[in-house]
Formats: sequence, C-alpha cells, structure tokens
Amino acid sequence: MPNHLINETSPYLLQHAHNPVDWYAWGDEAFEKARRENKPVLLSIGYSACHWCHVMAHESFENNDIAELMNEHFVNIKVDREERPDLDQIYMNAVQMMTHHGGWPMTVFLTPDAVPFYGGTYFPPQDHYNIPGFPRVLLGVAEAYKERQDEIRETGTSLITELRRLSESGGSDNPIGPELLDAAYAGMIRNYDSVNGGFGGAPKFPPAMALEFLLRTYARTGNHEALEMVSHTCTKMANGGMYDQLGGGFHRYSTDSKWLVPHFEKMLYDNALLSRLYLHYFQVSEDGSARATVEGILDYVLREMTHPSGGFYSTQDADSEGHEGKFFVWDIQEIRDALGETAAARFCDYYNITKAGNFEGKNIPNVTRPDGELQASLDESRRILFDLREKRVKPDRDEKILTAWNGLMMASFAEAGIVLNRPNYTDAARRNAEFVLSNLRENEMLLRTWKNGRAKFNAYLEDYAFLAEGLLTLFETTGEARWLKESLALTDRMIEEFWDNEGGGFFFTGKSHENLIVRSKDYFDNATPSGNSVAALMLLRLATLTGRENYRNLATAVLREIGDQIRRYPSGFGYALSAMDFLLSTPKEVAIVGKNQADMEPLLAETWRRYLPNKVVASGVEAAEFTPLLQDRPMINGSATAYVCEHFTCKQPVTDVAALRQQL
Repeated sequence: MPNHLINETSPYLLQHAHNPVDWYAWGDEAFEKARRENKPVLLSIGYSACHWCHVMAHESFENNDIAELMNEHFVNIKVDREERPDLDQIYMNAVQMMTHHGGWPMTVFLTPDAVPFYGGTYFPPQDHYNIPGFPRVLLGVAEAYKERQDEIRETGTSLITELRRLSESGGSDNPIGPELLDAAYAGMIRNYDSVNGGFGGAPKFPPAMALEFLLRTYARTGNHEALEMVSHTCTKMANGGMYDQLGGGFHRYSTDSKWLVPHFEKMLYDNALLSRLYLHYFQVSEDGSARATVEGILDYVLREMTHPSGGFYSTQDADSEGHEGKFFVWDIQEIRDALGETAAARFCDYYNITKAGNFEGKNIPNVTRPDGELQASLDESRRILFDLREKRVKPDRDEKILTAWNGLMMASFAEAGIVLNRPNYTDAARRNAEFVLSNLRENEMLLRTWKNGRAKFNAYLEDYAFLAEGLLTLFETTGEARWLKESLALTDRMIEEFWDNEGGGFFFTGKSHENLIVRSKDYFDNATPSGNSVAALMLLRLATLTGRENYRNLATAVLREIGDQIRRYPSGFGYALSAMDFLLSTPKEVAIVGKNQADMEPLLAETWRRYLPNKVVASGVEAAEFTPLLQDRPMINGSATAYVCEHFTCKQPVTDVAALRQQL
C-alpha cells in the first residue's frame, strides 16, 4: 500500500511512496498526529541525486522489520531538501552542532513541536565499526523520549538558542575598502593546489565562485598570478573525468585531488555557475577550449535538462542499473568494437583509456595531454561513442523545476548568447523567463518548485534574488524592457518580504512564510551562492542602472554585515566578494540607442565581447522609463549610437564598433 507521499510531486518523495514506512510530507497532519500520540518525529531529509540516500532507503526504509520499528515509535516525515531548503538549513545546522559533521541523508529526531534533540546522517542497518545500526538508534531514541523528557527539553532549548545565534552575523565596524579584497585574495590562495588546480585536497568541489573572484582580481589589479590560477584550474577540471568528455556538462565533484573520478550526479546549479565561469574566462583569454566547454555544458542542458516549455530540470542521478557511474564508463573492448582498431587506438591514447581502467576496472575518459588538433580529429569517434552510450539505461532525472536554479541557468544562457553569438542560447533564456514567470508565480508572489503542472511552496530569498538577477542579465543582453520591469518588481517584493529592518540583511524565508523554530539568515556561498550575496550584487547593478540609492544602501548594509567573516574565511564568500568588487569599482554605464534591435546589435555585441565585470548595459528605447541612462540620448546622424558613462556623466557618443572598443 502506498503511504502519504503518493500525492507529492517531488520525484525524491515519490521514490519513497511505496516504502513500508508510513511516511508523511512535512505539514500539520504529521505534527498533529505526533502531539496526539505523544510520539517523537523522525525527520529524514535527502534528495534524488544523492547516492547514500538511495543506499539508506534500500537498506532501512525498504526493510519491513526496521519500518515496523519506525512506525511503532515515531511519526515519520520525508523532506526533499531541494524543495525545502529552509528546513534543510535549520536542521542541518542542528545536526552539525550535535555531531560536528553533516551530510545527506540527514536523520533528525524532533519533539512534536519540531524542536530537534538528536540527529545524524547515514545509519547502517546493523552496527558497523563505530557507527550504531539504525534499529539500535531507533530504540535508544524512543526510550530516551519516554524516560528523559527534561533532558530532551533542555537540549532542544539550547539548540534553538544556538540556531538563533547563527543568524547574527555581528556586523562590522571596519570600512569596506580595497584592502579587504586584497586580504581575501591572499587568504583564498593559501589553499591553492598548484599541481592540479583548485583548492585543498580530496574530495574536490569545483570552486566556480572563488575563481570568478580571482578573475575580477585580475581585472582590478592586473595580477597575472590570479589569472594563471583560473586558467590552470579551468583547464584541469575540463580535461578531467569530472567533465563528461562525450556528452558535456560537469559532474558534482571529484573524489580525488586531480579531477579524475567524480561523484557522477549532475546538478543544474553547478553547470549554471561553471558555464558562466568558463564564459568569463573565454572573454579574458579567447581560449577556444574554454568556449568549447561553455558550449558543451549549455548544449547538454538544452539536450537533456530542458522541459519542452522551457523550464530547466534539477538533477541527473549518479546511478543507473544500481551502479554508480555505470552509464558513463567504458571497457576498452567496447571502444575497439565501436570504432575499429585505428580510430580506437587514437581515441584511447587521447582519452587515457587502458585495459586496466581507472575506475573499478572500467575507464572514465579524461585528457592528460591536451592537443587541440588531435581533439578536433576525434569528433567523429566521440559522436559514435555518444550515440552508442545513448542506447544504455540512463540515470534517473529529477524533473522538478526550481525557481532559484532556473534563474542561475537563465543568466548563463543570456550571457553566452550574446558573447558567443549563439541566438539559440538567448532564445533558451527568453523561453525560460517566460516559463518561470508564467508557471511559478501566484498573486505577485513567487513559488519554489513546479512539476507536472503543479507549482507549490512559498519561494525563498534565493528564488527571488537568482531569478531577478537572471532577468536583469536577460535585459542587459537583449535590450528587451519587459525583463528589467519584471526584475525591478521582484526586487521590490524581495525587499518587502525578506529584509530585516532591525538587524539588517535578508532572511532566508519571507514574512508570509510558515513559522518555523527559527527564522534564519544565510550569508555563506556554498554549493550555490547565498541569497544575500546575489541580492547584494544585483541591487548594486540595479542602483547603477536606475539611480535608486536605496538599492545601493541595502547592498552595502549586507556586505558590512559580513565584512569581518570575509576576513576570517574568504573562501566561504566567493560571490559576496564579487559584489564587494563591484561596490568598490566605478562601473561603466553603457547606453545604446538605435532604430531597432538589429541596428543596435553590433554595438551591443561589442559591449559584451571582452570581460568587463563592473558594468551595466541598457539598450533600446522602451526601457527609458526605468533607467535614466537611456533618457535624452539621441542617435548621431540617424545611426545606432553608444554612450559610455560613469556616474551618469558620458564620454563622446560613438557610432562605430572600434571607437566603442576604445572607450570600454
């Protein structure tokens, strides 16, 4: 018999709808049952691309004896962390306080008032080395809940106090100046791996936001060391097994220090952040392989991660047919059979394919000796093997469409469209904007997630900030005024819903959200940038475009909140540092006017050709009501004309691309 998850839309929750565990979704029904029966709540949080979540589900949640224990002693709640990052953040912080580590699947025990008192991550079905088996944990917690109520109350109270304290950043009395950027750069590169690129050792996550800050450091200071670190890391990552050499797109992270063996899931947000990073690196270097990586990622997203109506799906699993990575790895004989001896020998030499293999006796294609000409000559071999791979059983895909992650991907498509002269990318950004605004908005409020025609859950700060930033970028790259109008409306709603008038900064949840045990704030740039960081940079860009000083003041207040934390831990604030770089710069304000879009296109393309991170761009006539930058800007001799300004004071207007290039 199915449990209470059967009517959910999340693929992750539906994977558990036929477990013998009597799962509930998060909501009043479960907590009322817990209060009525005086039982603790077992809260299990995971996501569909999580390998260990599948392992624990198979070992414990599909096991009738363990399910019986869970149903007898607990009210069991399952949460998809991608749908409910608010719950994930609160209870992950609690687990880390209790155990000093975290991860997924997350297992937390709560009182019927949702207060945590014990937790952990993965538990095996039997005692294993020094990890207690899940049945032992269940019985121990059930007994403690009956016998030690005072102790549990005390634990819960102190945890809530600590969780509230986490949201107090403390602010900073120190002014924000260039020395903070210099100190952050010096702190960040201490951990740089000069052999393999990236930072630290295994496991290694792609440091997109830190590398964006290094690119900005190069643009600001001319420091070639910063550029070299970006170049080396980008090259190593794109040549490793972490990048899908046949199908494009990056896997989640590398289990080793040299980007060879990944965890094979692919996340939309990683590919959004990395495609934009490689695009910016291409603008600086004009390196053809960087361009190829951008196009490899975006073509993969269009091919495999896009809903027919334009929304972007969330993730692809690591596993297929019960084995991690099975879809992506090769036996040398398969390649010989598919390509013939001569072509196979060249392919195997270039992509490091051997009889012994590099992953459980199989091969993850990777490049150890890059050679542009040789790589181009292998196009046909790659196509044959890609087509062969398409016949395999594919990893599952989580087809829910998340507002925040779609905003990130939209911005990347919009920028790549103009920089690479790929109109199909611009069109993908446009269709995505139309999809999200049509399907994930109700009564002027955003919703978090959409699947199978149903949108649900109040949106979080990151949804508003990432989407408003994506729409702003779409306006700047197309000159279509409706996207600026939508971005401004979302930004004003974001301020109204999330800004903390007393303590400064933006809350994670809006004032219309359900009451949780704490209303938290998040400033750290982790796997995705924090909503506060993205909001700060977007507000600074909008302030420069519109002249609205209140936007600049709010952004400055956010960055002041975290100034001291950035000094201590710069690598946790890569995106925030980019916002700070913009704040301390004198951004270029580029206004382009012309008879129509085609008329303005050459000047607009030139504006975006080179890496110029601290700029705003307004083009067309319709947007003049939203930005003073376009007001009183006549065309020269009836030709498309560009004005390059700083603080709304402009240089001589120009009509030809070469003169604009010089001014920029």
